[in-house]
Amino acid sequence: MDAEQRPVLVLSRALDQARAALTTLNPPDLDKPTPCDGWTVRELLGHLLALPGLFLRMGRGQEVDWSVTPAEGDGGWADEFRFDAHRLVQHWEGRAPEEAARADMQTAEIAVHTWDLLRATGHTIPLDPEVAERGLAFLQQGLTAENRGDAFGTPVDVPADAPPYDRLVAFTGRHPSA
Repeated sequence: MDAEQRPVLVLSRALDQARAALTTLNPPDLDKPTPCDGWTVRELLGHLLALPGLFLRMGRGQEVDWSVTPAEGDGGWADEFRFDAHRLVQHWEGRAPEEAARADMQTAEIAVHTWDLLRATGHTIPLDPEVAERGLAFLQQGLTAENRGDAFGTPVDVPADAPPYDRLVAFTGRHPSA
């Protein structure tokens, strides 16, 4: 895949690792708190499961409802996630570079919430450093003190040579070592 389609490749890997994180979940995890202020794993899971479909609608220029619907059920979440994730990647493949670059925002959100989910549950999977680096680069370009809103806290100080995921989540106001 050429450099112009790199955002799509990295988004695909972000979605793959989110799906892998979803396979680690168990029903007892659902009521645990998360690094997302005020959300339990159940709310975070509902948001994460909805993201590929929401991003797909957004990419098609359709209206998007960002309200969070808590997840239900007792498993099978990775399979539920897979269908829209695949369609989202297909949507971006072959697009003009300026369009494909919009996938970086989606990579950033998927990467942060994958980390949130793993941190909340104590589960681990290998996390792709390029996913974090690309997500961080996107956020650093456009996320300022003025437009952080409720979703992002004040950046947390971490060493410049901290691992990519530590730098990514610290930039969003999360404490990587907490």
